[in-house]
Amino acid sequence: MPAIKPQFIDTHSGEQLVILTRADFDSLMTAAAEAEEDAADAALFDERMADLDHGLDVRLPAEVSAMMLRGDRLLRALRKWRGLTQVKLSQETGIGQGYLSDLEAGRRVGSPETMARIAGALDIDVSWIAADSKPKG
Repeated sequence: MPAIKPQFIDTHSGEQLVILTRADFDSLMTAAAEAEEDAADAALFDERMADLDHGLDVRLPAEVSAMMLRGDRLLRALRKWRGLTQVKLSQETGIGQGYLSDLEAGRRVGSPETMARIAGALDIDVSWIAADSKPKG
């Protein structure tokens, strides 16, 4: 990133203002966005490493990992990877579509039985989604 050359102006009330060129401002905004993305990637990495530390050998398909890096939560990424809609998964599991939506969004936590039914319908090992059935904290 090139050196930024700000100009400082003191107002009558004693507040100090900073003036930047548009190019400098855009450069700072880009750097901030990249730092935020890097932090999100690091948090996801840390979460996966914690899963491994807790005995969850979660080796997700590359497509699922890519969806998660783009912002999907695990359960939603797995459902999409299997080519199912929430309605279809609801029909296959007997779990309400609204409840599935809440599980995918992290608004609710599924019981072990619920997560086992979902895992069965998605044809995955339940350990892949077991972490989604535990409260975060």
